[in-house]
Amino acid sequence: MPTRPLGQVEFVALMAMLSATIAFSIDSMLPALPQIALELSPANPNQAQLILTSFVLGLGVGTLFAGPLSDTFGRKPVIMAGAALYSVAAVVAYFAPSLETILLARIVQGLGAAGPRIVTQALIRDLYKGRDMARIMSFTMMVFILVPAVAPMMGQVIIAGFGWRAVFLAFLVFSAVSMLWMTLRQPETLPSSARRAMTLGGLWSSLREVLSHRVIVISILVQTLGFASIFGSLSQIQQIFDQVFARGDSFPQWFALIALFSGLASILNAQLVGRLGMRFLVKRTYSLQAAFSALVALTFLFDIWPPQAAFAVYFVWSISVFALGGLTIGNLNALGMEPVGHIAGMAASVMGALATVGAVIFAVPLGLAFDGTPLPLMIGITIFALLGSVLMRAMPK
Repeated sequence: MPTRPLGQVEFVALMAMLSATIAFSIDSMLPALPQIALELSPANPNQAQLILTSFVLGLGVGTLFAGPLSDTFGRKPVIMAGAALYSVAAVVAYFAPSLETILLARIVQGLGAAGPRIVTQALIRDLYKGRDMARIMSFTMMVFILVPAVAPMMGQVIIAGFGWRAVFLAFLVFSAVSMLWMTLRQPETLPSSARRAMTLGGLWSSLREVLSHRVIVISILVQTLGFASIFGSLSQIQQIFDQVFARGDSFPQWFALIALFSGLASILNAQLVGRLGMRFLVKRTYSLQAAFSALVALTFLFDIWPPQAAFAVYFVWSISVFALGGLTIGNLNALGMEPVGHIAGMAASVMGALATVGAVIFAVPLGLAFDGTPLPLMIGITIFALLGSVLMRAMPK
């Protein structure tokens, strides 16, 4: 068992890799969706999108328990157990004979991936506080931004060489490398003396307390709408590039640009939040997104753009949708955590779980509404952004 703390550079790299499990598990599947639809769901190709949202559903449910479990059993055991569950599910998905079996395996994968998602944040909090913690989180996010940019290209290369099922084996390798690295190099950060028992009564009590605060309820609802916009867009984006704009072959390269440009929103938020405040930024971001999405939807409804211009407008609009997360999610989490500092870990799990599961409920029908045009997606995100803007006006100060 390692006992010597990692150097800061290696620690940041390891935390970024653990956090990247989520993005890699979603974005590397995007190039596989046409082949999955053709092989497993030819009568209803839109159902292939559920490969993405089923994973997110499992992730949301697992998020509720990962944090409290790590407080009871330690950080490393929970991450390792989650990785084991994730890996077994990847093997099941690789051999799955039907889309339904793959979807069940993806839900289980999401449950396992909740360990790295939540516990990594707790691990960082164990070692760093205040500005040091913020700096480490910022460095981690800077590395993390690169993963959505390269994941579809990696998936495309794997699919070209070994077929779409091999992507599940890539998940297995990714998890094995990150777990071996953590096992050999990262010490446990939560000593036995600091661990707390987890009980169903404690979970229920925390849930009731979290939902008793109006600011937290609104934060969860607005996050739900933001995540639903992002997941709904992710579900359709490969189909839109392929079927609407005939750019399926170059989709990974275009998606890399979208990820890189939208990733800059987190950096912009860090520069603006100190001067403008969290509520102001979230409120303005949702209002602007609603107005921009409505305008773009109207131009597509009346078909005013020639093909090249239509693609450019859709490309810019997609960047704005994914940038929504960078400008709002962190601020909403911070607003929600303000009144519950005494149960911060439990509150983070509850908020993350409810927002993620709620987002899937909205994102699935939005994704399945694809009709060969991006218009249903644009209308749906306009509605989500408008509702988010209205809710933010009702948030207590």
